[in-house]
Amino acid sequence: MTEVAMTIAMATTTNELNPEEERVLIRDIAITAEANTKEGDSFFLITQKWWQHWIDYVNQEQQPNNNNNNNNNEGSSSLEGNSDLPGLSILKKPLGIDNSDLISDWPSEDSDPESGVVIHDTLLEGRDYVLLPQQVWNQLHSWYGGGPALSRKVINSGLSQTEFAVEVYPLRLQLLVTPKGDHSTIRISKKETIGELHRRACEIFYLNLEQVCIWDYYGHRKHALMNDMDKTLDDANIQMDQDILVEVLNNVNGTALSGGISFPDNGFADKEATSVLLEPSKSSLSIAGGLSANKIASRGYSVEQLQNQTLSYPGKEMDNSYGNSGVITRGASGGLTGLLNLGNTCFMNSAIQCLVHTPEFARYFREDYHQEINWQNPLGMVGELALAFGELLRKLWAPGRTPVAPRPFKAKLARFAPQFSGYNQHDSQELLAFLLDGLHEDLNRVKHKPYINSRDADGRPDEEVADEYWANHIARNDSIIVDVCQGQYKSTLVCPVCNKVSVTFDPFMYLSLPLQFTTTRTMTITVFTCDGSGLPSTCTVTVPKQGRCRDLIQALSNTCSLKQTEEIKLVEIRNHLIHRLLDDSFISLSTIKDDDHLAAYKIQKSAKGNVLLQLIHRRQEQETSDAQRWKPFGTPLVSSLSCDDVILSRDMQTIVQTMLTPLLKEGIDYTDNSDPSTSGVATDPSDHSSGEVDTNRASTSINKVLPTLPLQLVDESKMSIDLSLGNKKAVNISTASPIVVYLDWSSKLLEKYNMNYLEDLPEVFKYGPVTKKARTEPLSLYTCLEAFLREEPLVPEDMWYCPQCKEQRQASKKLDLWRLPEVLVIHLKRFSYSRSMKHKLETFVNFPIHDFDLTNYVADKRSSRSQLYELYALTNHYGGMGSGHYTAHIKLLDENRWYNFDDNHISPINEEDVKSPAAYVLFYRRVKSDTSASDAAGSRRARGKTSYKY
Repeated sequence: MTEVAMTIAMATTTNELNPEEERVLIRDIAITAEANTKEGDSFFLITQKWWQHWIDYVNQEQQPNNNNNNNNNEGSSSLEGNSDLPGLSILKKPLGIDNSDLISDWPSEDSDPESGVVIHDTLLEGRDYVLLPQQVWNQLHSWYGGGPALSRKVINSGLSQTEFAVEVYPLRLQLLVTPKGDHSTIRISKKETIGELHRRACEIFYLNLEQVCIWDYYGHRKHALMNDMDKTLDDANIQMDQDILVEVLNNVNGTALSGGISFPDNGFADKEATSVLLEPSKSSLSIAGGLSANKIASRGYSVEQLQNQTLSYPGKEMDNSYGNSGVITRGASGGLTGLLNLGNTCFMNSAIQCLVHTPEFARYFREDYHQEINWQNPLGMVGELALAFGELLRKLWAPGRTPVAPRPFKAKLARFAPQFSGYNQHDSQELLAFLLDGLHEDLNRVKHKPYINSRDADGRPDEEVADEYWANHIARNDSIIVDVCQGQYKSTLVCPVCNKVSVTFDPFMYLSLPLQFTTTRTMTITVFTCDGSGLPSTCTVTVPKQGRCRDLIQALSNTCSLKQTEEIKLVEIRNHLIHRLLDDSFISLSTIKDDDHLAAYKIQKSAKGNVLLQLIHRRQEQETSDAQRWKPFGTPLVSSLSCDDVILSRDMQTIVQTMLTPLLKEGIDYTDNSDPSTSGVATDPSDHSSGEVDTNRASTSINKVLPTLPLQLVDESKMSIDLSLGNKKAVNISTASPIVVYLDWSSKLLEKYNMNYLEDLPEVFKYGPVTKKARTEPLSLYTCLEAFLREEPLVPEDMWYCPQCKEQRQASKKLDLWRLPEVLVIHLKRFSYSRSMKHKLETFVNFPIHDFDLTNYVADKRSSRSQLYELYALTNHYGGMGSGHYTAHIKLLDENRWYNFDDNHISPINEEDVKSPAAYVLFYRRVKSDTSASDAAGSRRARGKTSYKY
């Protein structure tokens, strides 16, 4: 953080800055701070309203008129000049920072121990607040003052614990003491240890550590004794708003003191320990929906909807799980009940509504499904997820229109899938995938899964192999989810080396379709010559989107007129160094991201004994007030070097000078060797040619005596060899790895060359403004399906072990639909990720509502079942990544009418309004015909119980 500290110190000693200077300074501080973020650092919440005012203020000089800016992303926080200034008006400097709209007015026991204030439970990053590194907050606060300061810590997150996240909402836990009946609410980080929870509890209730034992008291049941003091609360799976039982032991024999009422026990707790719980005080009361009036108004809700939310006491959550107050707004028919937003839970609400309104699931969970719960399945959730979902479904289909608060379901979900805990926004499709898989395992009718060794096709008919694979799958996986949602596709792998063909038939729960208009991709690469014959040139070529490196090299060869004696070496450049050599022609182009930087070098075709020479440019940069360091800059150059002959220092000088010849400036005295770092052309006249290169540039051919270059060669032992001394000195060259030579540029040497050609290497594909045509041109769902089924190479992370080659190979993969489910779920892949950016595709997909005909896409032609589908539900995603909003469009089949489900607000919509660029996950059901119905009945395995097929 040295650079940040220096920058802040400089800023605070200067006079008042103008808006542009403020913008640049804050941008630089933010970039440096975020690049060095580590666990335990502090980030500060700042109200979005004030931040947006400041963004507009500092950007007004850059863009005085921004009327044509169509960026409507909620919560824009750009420091690059993208603001929404109204015409030519001049914005005044913001007043002091005012975070009061983030602070809750409710009395609470769980105030932040650092700031002493409580923030609203349902704040959304990008809508209500932004998170700033501590250095940025300190700088803004020194300029503007105000507050209060709302500090939050950086923690490790994700399944691998390698990602950073800011813990905006630490755990809020209810501490319940037995048998005294005391209680207290605390805030504590989920990364704190159980030992710290013990210490805090003893401090609050004036107890000794030896006096107490603490229980995970989730759902008012003793789940586990929390006695591993070094274990974190996150690892112990402690959830937001759950109860923690603090049990005071008998001082004599260490047993719990007795009380009048015993707690419910789940069988794991000590049967002798009895305790009592008193109802928490009314200071704990909270809004069940977690929304304040002003937040609802900002989303277009009225105060009337706020009154539908129930006020509940945490201690009575299990008795009144879903609330029982509110206004009934519709008739007696079921299915039109909304779900309250508990705080960024729209992703969950939209997915649940689609599943709840799937007719097969609605019927199944409203009947007695308990006999099918698999209580022993180690892959399931011991039936708890199925029970929670079934109970929620029944509430949503019950008479009346009181919005349901899905708190118990969310708590259960978070317990078995911690990635969905808290109040952050998540991907609706990822939740849907977990729910379908979890419900399947909880309801799997197979209690003991047999071991089955699947065989390869080995030339057998596809029909025989497909039926065998499906029978093997059903023998291990048999549930209502399989009955309704699972299909089968044919997967064909071809080894690119020996052409071995492997055919398997795999089940699928949903299809994830890419949003691709075409099968090609545009890529921009800078081509360098290594013989001094020309300047670098930028080439833009079109290649197959799912092609390989050989396709890109062939396209470049055609574009830059490659000679028969030449070849192209393709590399990826990062931080002015060669990150990787793309020398495997089978590397998939999908591994090259749009924001990567590629360079191609034309060199002589490699002969035996040739090695690559990498020339890395360095220059001195001021690191501290009295220290400088050589740092890479520009684009490395590459040449080919023969190791058959003895290589002298002067030969290396000649090769490098040849590569740099096109960059020489005209009208410069090249014989000036006054600069010590560039002196020493050749002291022996017989060696003069070592510093002389025949240069052919433009229309002139001039022989120039070039200065000896300060070259440093790094050998195998990482030792540096000075190549500017001793022209006849032999250089030891290894053929095992590329030769790396550093050229240390002095300021005087830089004056002799035009280095602009080596700066600013373009990205492979630069995202620009979306044209009107691209925004409005419809993309057919059939086109997306064809792109999904098209043959493509596997990504390097999913290499296939070829049984014939006995090696991992990047095989080509082709998918074909073989067996379609009753309900076909289609996920439109709107979100794409590059190394430094995330993009959401707002592409409008023209998907059929009726008559989605997949007959021609099903490879198995034996079945006479209808392959015609009809849309009955879909989820929508509006806005940008991380700050958007989910809704659902659902067709009530009994009414034959479409409705929009926006959390607890439900309204009818016209069928033509169902299609929009926001469509994300589509739910189709098979259209029944007499032939397909009889075929389905004949092919269905008899189970001796009700069939839940449509």
